[in-house]
Amino acid sequence: MSQSTYDLIDTALITGGAGGIGRALAENLIKAGKKVIIAGRTESKLQATSKEIGADYYVLDTSKVDSIPSFVKQVLKDHEDLNCLINNAGVQRPFEIPGSNFSNGDYGFDLAKADQEIDTNIRGPMHLAIALLPHFTSLPSGKQGVIINVSSVLGFAPISLVNPVYNGSKAWLHFFTVNMRTQLAKNQTRVKVIEIVPPTVATDLHRERTNPDDNKKANNQAALELPEFMAEIEEGLRNGEDTISAGSGKQLVKIWQDGMGKFYNEKTGN
Repeated sequence: MSQSTYDLIDTALITGGAGGIGRALAENLIKAGKKVIIAGRTESKLQATSKEIGADYYVLDTSKVDSIPSFVKQVLKDHEDLNCLINNAGVQRPFEIPGSNFSNGDYGFDLAKADQEIDTNIRGPMHLAIALLPHFTSLPSGKQGVIINVSSVLGFAPISLVNPVYNGSKAWLHFFTVNMRTQLAKNQTRVKVIEIVPPTVATDLHRERTNPDDNKKANNQAALELPEFMAEIEEGLRNGEDTISAGSGKQLVKIWQDGMGKFYNEKTGN
């Protein structure tokens, strides 16, 4: 069994940490005795969560990547012991491709919103990881950096037809994570790269859908409540797993690992 990820983390920065999966991860790490910093777009929500769970907070819109260098500089100035980044912030918006059937009037397309979704789900995690890598790779002896990217089962199988932009962005994050892990391992850096792959979890991620509660158990029996989800994620973190899912997502991740993952490892010499 690999070393527990909890043993590696001293201080974690969690984007999208004011609610949903981000807050659940923050509470879990605080319970494990770790220092946590949450970041997000809405200061009022950050303030409330910060007081309730005992975490520091910073305002950051991860879609505005030009602000990331100064943000990272300030966070590292305030928290030299930071050694874990959790890229959790993400948005999901319905997007029907022009030329599709608009007769029901439920979905439209807005390229500006799609661009912002891409900036949040792709460019934000990439810029944050790259900005923090110099710090993570120069930690004192005995310390290790940890990068955790929160993707989605929809990045493995894009079965939610109304979310092609989200699906594509999470597929990008999955493959970026796989390649980053391989590169950093081959360069013998002391940075562990983990992917968390949520299935349908009862959060407010679907707030822009016609039915914002279609990821709740009342409407989807396969959906996991946050405590159910976190129980399985905690197990994976304690076991030191590189790719961690929960519920129905475990089967999908196994299918990928047994097929394309095996092929990838053979071709890259892992």
